[in-house]
Amino acid sequence: MNRLLPLVLILSGALSVLAYAPFDLVPLILPALGVLAWCWRDATPGRAALYGLCWGTGAFFAGMGWLMVALYLYGGMPLPLAVLAIALLSAFMGLLPALAGFVFARLRRDRWAFDALLMAAAWALVEWTRGWLFTGFPWLAIGYSQTPPSPLAGYAPIVGVYGVGFILMAVSSALVLGWRSGARGAASSAAALILVLGFGLGRIDWSEPVGAPVRVALVQTNVPQDMKWDRDRFQAVLESNLESARSAHGQIVAMPETTVPILLEHVPQDYLAALAAAFHAEGGEGVLGVFTRDGEGHIYNSAVTLGGATQQVYSKRHLVPFGEYSPPMFGWFYELAKIPMSDQSRGRSGKPLDIAGQKVAVNICYEDVFGEELIAALPEATLLLNMSNLAWYGNSHAQPQHLQISRMRALETARPMLRATNTGMTAVISPKGRVEAVLPQFERGVLHADVRGYQGLTPYARSGNLSVVLGAFAVLAFAALRRRPA
Repeated sequence: MNRLLPLVLILSGALSVLAYAPFDLVPLILPALGVLAWCWRDATPGRAALYGLCWGTGAFFAGMGWLMVALYLYGGMPLPLAVLAIALLSAFMGLLPALAGFVFARLRRDRWAFDALLMAAAWALVEWTRGWLFTGFPWLAIGYSQTPPSPLAGYAPIVGVYGVGFILMAVSSALVLGWRSGARGAASSAAALILVLGFGLGRIDWSEPVGAPVRVALVQTNVPQDMKWDRDRFQAVLESNLESARSAHGQIVAMPETTVPILLEHVPQDYLAALAAAFHAEGGEGVLGVFTRDGEGHIYNSAVTLGGATQQVYSKRHLVPFGEYSPPMFGWFYELAKIPMSDQSRGRSGKPLDIAGQKVAVNICYEDVFGEELIAALPEATLLLNMSNLAWYGNSHAQPQHLQISRMRALETARPMLRATNTGMTAVISPKGRVEAVLPQFERGVLHADVRGYQGLTPYARSGNLSVVLGAFAVLAFAALRRRPA
């Protein structure tokens, strides 16, 4: 093995990050994956696993460097230790691409077309596994790089982000394996056909507008993270948020996650009344990010409506490990970290909120990374609303990457996605996954837009990840049954 090969693979993994937002150099994902496919083509299972580990480590380290901001600036961790922590996390996450390489090398049949499918199937399954293993962290799934204008975005309403990743890996590996096998023409024709078909699928309207347009006001409060949790500046936070709410004029007014970073029962009643009056000034209703507590003492990260006839509540169901709760046997971490409000409980209901004649399916922060969970609100939901606070990660790639994830959710569900965030990126996304309007990051403001609700079900909304998972398992099972003699 060439001693430089692991370094080349780490760099090619890092290169893949340029295909995602904010760089959006979408075609670069093909050579980045192609390097890995080239190395996997004739590697032993052990070396294929090593190659996958190197590629994955490079991709995750380059793509998730924003985690260092939270550890260093807000977690008080020394910078060298923060870098080491992200490197170790990246290597741990690289174990799944390593598994994909190992499986491929064990089952390959040395037929370029089938091996391309096999490589794509192994990859899709490990990405799907990453979406639920240890509660799941599917950030940087390769399908996210294919939001519009990529022609592969047309497949998202049918097979979801993991299906798009399957197709992307199949195209990249087919080009490489076909080239090495002397079937350049056939591989290129197949890739071109897949791209053209994706472009055609992207022109299909999977949902249709329902009802009259509603005026929405998405508030970006831009409260610094250190200020949000500072008791001495809490009153200033409240006043700033109220001023922002009074600048919002709409039938639906959405504030960010944890706009008021205390329990709802502790918020002064006159302040809540002032917020409700601001929301209802033009007959509107607002959604406020705040913590709630039930009769048993459980704390929730919630979205609460104000200004309407009745108060409605949505509580976050998919919590962040260590940030919002401590897994079993990790209570010591909770005591050590001293993270505010890090002992939360999961919400029980994902029922959409009834606001301004629309059924609004709320998701809080990184809940929108889990596409199969969001489709549970369909077909009832007519709008999607993400409320986030990414101030923990400073001026980093976390914000544009998260916006790109929301774009994929809009594609999968064929629903508009509204985003109200603290520091960015507050935006309106069309059912086609296109950003129709967005506020500048790290500026206080209100994004006003006229939006229509949509109804109808995409194929992905009907079956979720089932078709991709079953298809990928079928490819692996067929390869295992027809495995080459040892």
